[in-house]
Amino acid sequence: MGTILCATRGGKESLHAQDAAIALAKEQGKRLIFTYIVDTQFLDRTARAVRPDVVAQEIAHMGEFLLTMAQERAQKAGIYADIRVCQGNFCPELKEVVRQEHVDILILGRPSGDDSAFKLAALEALADEIREDTGIEVRLV
Repeated sequence: MGTILCATRGGKESLHAQDAAIALAKEQGKRLIFTYIVDTQFLDRTARAVRPDVVAQEIAHMGEFLLTMAQERAQKAGIYADIRVCQGNFCPELKEVVRQEHVDILILGRPSGDDSAFKLAALEALADEIREDTGIEVRLV
């Protein structure tokens, strides 16, 4: 059967990636999982007094909401999708989800514009690293 994992952040690139993952799962009859990774490393760069645990919890709630919306979109297309919210450093955590869920295809949204969290070169490097470390197919859509 196999498993497709679609990492999502909620932007327009994520919607495109979700659509691609849904279509691929439907075409290949594979299990589909949407994941959102709560990475609060950005808090290390702020001078404000914040409680990282509280911020992480709020971001996790937002991630769960975004994943539920993706899950509903998949359901409307006739595909059941699992959702998984994780917390940690994005790259290692993503690789861990790939391993734990026995993923054979990872879908990532290709960045567009200057406001993307990843620049294309950095995302391509991440995709190459994941391919090398896990042996799975990684698609940037």
